[in-house]
Amino acid sequence: MRIKDIAREAGVSTATVSHVINKTKYVADHTRERVQKAIKKFNYHPNAHAQSLALGKSKIIGLLVSDIANPFFPEIIKSIEAAVIAGGYNLFLLNTNYETERTIEYVHRLIQMQVAGIILMIAEFDEELIEEAKRKKTSFVFQDLGVVGEKVSNIVLDYAAGIDEAVQHLVSLGHTDIIHIAGAHDIHSAGVRRQAFTDSMKRHLPKAISPKIYEGDFRFDGGRLAASRVLAEKTLPTAVIVANDLMALGAIQEFKAAGLHIPRDISIVGFDDISFASLSEPALTTICSPRVEIGRRAYEALVLTIDKPHQMGIEIRVPTYLIKRESTAPPRASKDPRPDR
Repeated sequence: MRIKDIAREAGVSTATVSHVINKTKYVADHTRERVQKAIKKFNYHPNAHAQSLALGKSKIIGLLVSDIANPFFPEIIKSIEAAVIAGGYNLFLLNTNYETERTIEYVHRLIQMQVAGIILMIAEFDEELIEEAKRKKTSFVFQDLGVVGEKVSNIVLDYAAGIDEAVQHLVSLGHTDIIHIAGAHDIHSAGVRRQAFTDSMKRHLPKAISPKIYEGDFRFDGGRLAASRVLAEKTLPTAVIVANDLMALGAIQEFKAAGLHIPRDISIVGFDDISFASLSEPALTTICSPRVEIGRRAYEALVLTIDKPHQMGIEIRVPTYLIKRESTAPPRASKDPRPDR
C-alpha cells in the first residue's frame, strides 16, 4: 500500500494525504476525514524516512541516560516513552555509561539523524554539548546542568529541599555525627548534593565540626567501598546521608558485613527512592526524586521548542522530599559498636 493508493481511495491528491499525515498544512475537516478513513481502511503506515524528507527532520526524539542498569532510570524512560508515543514521535534510547566522550559522540549522531529533539538525563557534562545545541538549533532538554537558551531547556531537581529534610530528620532523632557519601567529584549533580549537605549541616548543627565526606561513584560497589573507608576510621559516625540509593544499599551491605545493625548502630538515608529502597532490609529511608514527573516535564519542555524557530527554552524545578522508613533511628547509646573497638 502506497500513498497514491490512499489518495485514490479518498479522491484527493498525494500532497493532500501528505499534509494530513504530517500536519504540514491546513486541510478542511471533511477532506481530512476522508483521508483518515482511507488510511484506517487499508491499515496504512507512512514510511518514516519519507516523512523525514517531507518535514526536513525525523519524528524521532533521542534520549540519553547515564546508566541504564541503575534502577533510577527505567521509570524516567517509561515516563518519557509514554509521552513521546502519545505525541506521535518515536524514541531512540542510548546509554552513556557516565562517559563524556561517548555522550558527545551520541549527540553528534542524533543530530546527523535530524532528530526532532534530544533529552539528556545524564550526570556527565561537557561545554561542547551546549555549543553543539547552539550551532545546530536542535531542541535540547538537560537535567540539572543550569543552561537555558534558544531551544534549550533545563529540568532542575531540587536536591537541597530533600537533603535539608533528611538532615532535619536525623537531628530531630538526636544525631550530631552525620557524614555524607557523595557521588564522583566530576559529576555536576554530585557536587550539588554535596554542597546541599554541607549547607544544611551548618544550618542545623552550627556548632559541630565540619562533617566528613567520602566519595563514591553512584554505583552499588562504590557505596560498599566508601563504607569500608568509614569503617577504617577510628570513630564511627551515628548516621550517613548517601547521594543515591544504589550506594546506600551497598553501604548497608558493607556495614552489615562488619557486624553492625541498621539502624541501631548507624542510621542510613539514601536518595532517589528506587524500587528496591522499600524492599531492602531494613526498608531504606530516602529522599524521593519523582521520576515520572521528571520524565513528563522533560518531554513538555522539549516539544515547546521543537517546531518554533528561535524559541527560548524554559527551566522547570521539580521538588524532592523525604520518605521515612526503617533505616533511621535515634543514635546508639554505646560510643562505638564495632567488636574490635
